Amino acid sequence: MSKNTELTEYIMDQLSDLGDIRNISMMGGYIFYYKERIFGGIYGSGFMVKITEASKKYMPDSIPEPPYKGAKPMLPVTILEEREKLQAMVEEMYPELPERRPKKKVQGR
Repeated sequence: MSKNTELTEYIMDQLSDLGDIRNISMMGGYIFYYKERIFGGIYGSGFMVKITEASKKYMPDSIPEPPYKGAKPMLPVTILEEREKLQAMVEEMYPELPERRPKKKVQGR
């Protein structure tokens, strides 16, 4: 089992009380969704979340950095072991996250 797979399972367990959390494997990492809105992911440097008022409030010590070259900066998660705090942060981030774009319909179908 890879380090990323173990970390993914740990994060899913830490957030399991929220319900409606899922992840998909993408480009060697994982993208995490809460109620179908992307809030973070696992990248080469570890678990990171989008920069929102809630994520800044819960992790004032986290320094923004791009998860990969050319990406928008995100916040490395510094509260992973703090289950309740992590869940509260993700819940509070939800209204600040962009809605998922609807898939484009293919013409002529």
